[in-house]
Amino acid sequence: MDEVVDETYRPSEDEPYMNPRQTAYFRRKLLHWRDEILRGSGMTLRQLQEEDKRLADVSDWASAEAQRNFELRTRDRERKLLNKIQAALQRIEDGTYGYCEDTQEPIGLRRLDARPIATLSIEAQERHERREQVYREE
Repeated sequence: MDEVVDETYRPSEDEPYMNPRQTAYFRRKLLHWRDEILRGSGMTLRQLQEEDKRLADVSDWASAEAQRNFELRTRDRERKLLNKIQAALQRIEDGTYGYCEDTQEPIGLRRLDARPIATLSIEAQERHERREQVYREE
């Protein structure tokens, strides 16, 4: 049976954590984000193909090459983000979404709403960043 989509729904601390309505909300949010990235990637690919046909001047070509490199770096970051989105969708399917991978405690609705691919609670993320900082300084 298809789920009823309520576009005005916002997860609340007043309801059970990661109830079906909340998981549906985050699934929609992740799918929308993924679709936006894929749409942008397709547009970039078409633009890059069209530019190759239009550029005759060497300085135009050099400028376009710099822009192309920037776009490709952006798309590489987005490819990595797509992998994280897919992993979050998988966590929704297996029932582990919304729980810290270090502590298994709830990550929190506000954090997930801001960063739906989060895998760590704020406290665990801060500990992780402090450890990274110590290793960088050594």
